[in-house]
Amino acid sequence: MNVFLWILQIVLAAMFLMAGVMKLAQPREKLLGSMPVFETYSPGTIKFIGIAEIAAAAGLILPPLIGLASVLAPLAALGIVVLMILAAMAHGRRKETPMITGNIVILVLAAIVAWGRLGPNPF
Repeated sequence: MNVFLWILQIVLAAMFLMAGVMKLAQPREKLLGSMPVFETYSPGTIKFIGIAEIAAAAGLILPPLIGLASVLAPLAALGIVVLMILAAMAHGRRKETPMITGNIVILVLAAIVAWGRLGPNPF
């Protein structure tokens, strides 16, 4: 189970690191081409979302890797669950059903990590 959870953590961390860096590195206008959901978001809000995604990626990997405050990994996974709920709501307002499906898949994977790492033998 531990190996499975590590694989999920690495996959989620890679996804969120890439997404966060993209939101921080590219201007809003360029992001709108591939992510029209950000039409109503200010550049500052988009950057904040990028920072949250990078923090989630770091929280999934770094604490258990260095053996310090390992409880932060499941908390980061719960943060991803919250991010995916908010993302699904944003896509729902725009009637972007395929995007909601992706949000739900990521939400379930993050919930598995949180549940697995908060269980009786977390690490």
